[in-house]
Amino acid sequence: MYIIIYDFGTSSVKTCLFEIDSEIKLLAKSVKEYGLYVSDDGGAEQDTEEWWEAICSSTKDLFDLSDVKPEQIEGLAFCSQMQGTVLVDKEGNALRPPMNFLDQRGVKEHKACMGKGLIKVSGYSLYKVLRNLRVNCGGSVSIKDPVWKYKWVENNEPEIFDKLYKWLDVGDYLVARLTGKIVRTPDTAFTTFLYDTRKGKEGWNKGLIKMYKVKPEHMPDIIECTDLVGGLTAKAAEDLGLVEGIPVFGGGGDATFVNIGAGSTALGDTHIYIGTSGWVSTVMDHQTADLSSMITGLLSAQKGYFNYFAELETAGKCVDWALEHIALDDVGVYEGKAKVTDSDGNEIDIFDYLEAETDKVPPGANGVIFTPWLHGNRSPFEDSKAGGMYFNFSINNEKRDLLRATLEGICYHYRWMLERSMKKTKTSDTIRFVGGGALSSVLCQMLADITGRTIETVDNPREVGATGTAVMVAAGIKKVDMLKLSKQLVKANHTYVPNAENKEAYDKNYKVFKRLYKTNKSNFHIINS
Repeated sequence: MYIIIYDFGTSSVKTCLFEIDSEIKLLAKSVKEYGLYVSDDGGAEQDTEEWWEAICSSTKDLFDLSDVKPEQIEGLAFCSQMQGTVLVDKEGNALRPPMNFLDQRGVKEHKACMGKGLIKVSGYSLYKVLRNLRVNCGGSVSIKDPVWKYKWVENNEPEIFDKLYKWLDVGDYLVARLTGKIVRTPDTAFTTFLYDTRKGKEGWNKGLIKMYKVKPEHMPDIIECTDLVGGLTAKAAEDLGLVEGIPVFGGGGDATFVNIGAGSTALGDTHIYIGTSGWVSTVMDHQTADLSSMITGLLSAQKGYFNYFAELETAGKCVDWALEHIALDDVGVYEGKAKVTDSDGNEIDIFDYLEAETDKVPPGANGVIFTPWLHGNRSPFEDSKAGGMYFNFSINNEKRDLLRATLEGICYHYRWMLERSMKKTKTSDTIRFVGGGALSSVLCQMLADITGRTIETVDNPREVGATGTAVMVAAGIKKVDMLKLSKQLVKANHTYVPNAENKEAYDKNYKVFKRLYKTNKSNFHIINS
């Protein structure tokens, strides 16, 4: 069976063609980029037509890269960036540019709602927080949460708000564009924190909708991630170069399907993801939350299961930043501006070269510590004013030290979220590590050493969300259990065991790392307010 999955990220779509039989194979992939437009007022927006052009172009590429024909495709689905806000009219057309999860313009709206009340906890209305926790073990306590984007449009763009038919997330909008049907899946509905997750009460919660002053008519019908939404419309098929009527499944958010693509589907299985953002997630059969650590149980693609989820806003983005903005002349190159050759004059991959150079630095990065909070932070503390830093570097340090410190800082933060997760649930001794960073053996070993856990990787770790979504579509077509099918199809390809010799250096730096936010919180707020 042949399936196309759109792994729709913050800055690009990875359109993947899978063949699924007794194993799952990635036959072809096409990546197309689109813009993220950040404004000085905290806005972060995208362009739906850039999205669509990227989807159409990348879909057509698949048939140039493989022998598969459009008429052989049996299913389509999206795994998409989450916590976006796409406001549409009755035809499913976006009324304004979509607001990305990074958008944080709703400061006033957040304060006006959550900052009021006789009794407060950490500045939030205790009544509203407790009411949210009772319904869905969550709450809109971050200014980046979708409801504040919705409210910002209501308050600042009333002429657009008056035309609003339904409020969607990114993947829901794209499904509507493929099928003409405007629906939402439970996982994206949950991220509004207006969705009731209690057994037997699943759906939009009227009380929370009223409490946040959201119009109930703006909330779409809910379908399961595994449900068949409908067939591909003639217009969409023409644009994509596909066949009208191909089944389109509900799909969902990237975080929803990554554990399935990682083969981390049994109760208690833990995986760590590194992409633009990053997270630590553990499979549970019940929902819980730890607001003090900003961790909650997200809905799984499989009804009745949850992913206990702690998020780092900028993970792989920190690596990108370091490569782009730290001059790499210490190792003889500037990224994208020079070729790298070995001693025999053969050109080699720049990232492989830089990984090797970074590996020359001893554990602990010669005393330098990096904090990966380049766009604020969400867990285990929520603070949009927090910033990144390189702490304790001196004239004796070189840029290799800063590059290694960047990787170590990301791993320290994962360890911090892992430890906080253990306050509410048992995490697995062996952790699946997925996302682009899992391609680096240096980073994999570093993560094992810093967390003290055995780390496993899988094939195609960059496409793990798409892999999980493909498993879901295959399970839907075959009418089999999705979680069991994942275990059958997704196997570990490499294992990294903690090196005890590195523990002392890492533990020392980690102790300091955890103190850096507390000791600098007021400084961040003075500078970044």
